[in-house]
Amino acid sequence: MSWAVEEWKEGLSPRVLQKIHELESQVDKLKKERQQRQYQLETLEAALQKQKQKVENEKNESAVLKRENQSLMELCDNLEKAKQKISHDLQVKESQVNIQSGQLNSSKKDIERLEQELKR
Repeated sequence: MSWAVEEWKEGLSPRVLQKIHELESQVDKLKKERQQRQYQLETLEAALQKQKQKVENEKNESAVLKRENQSLMELCDNLEKAKQKISHDLQVKESQVNIQSGQLNSSKKDIERLEQELKR
């Protein structure tokens, strides 16, 4: 079959054959260059897809971290409110203890006074 491909060249001058050979060589060179560029393009497209996937994963991770951060902020707010309530309750109880302590001291003095009166 290759003889049929070359058959059309029969009878051409050496100068024309040389030019045909140069053009065929150039075509082969351009085909190889095209294949290399196609490979580079495919490689770059694969790298681009990988980067897009990485960006998407990072966006998802960022969204998860934002939700977690929001949840932790709400938890902190709730804990701060609970701390303030406990602190307030403690102050109220300390006040009650102080009042009761004062009442106890007053009662002790009354008891001591009454005991003194009984001894007389």
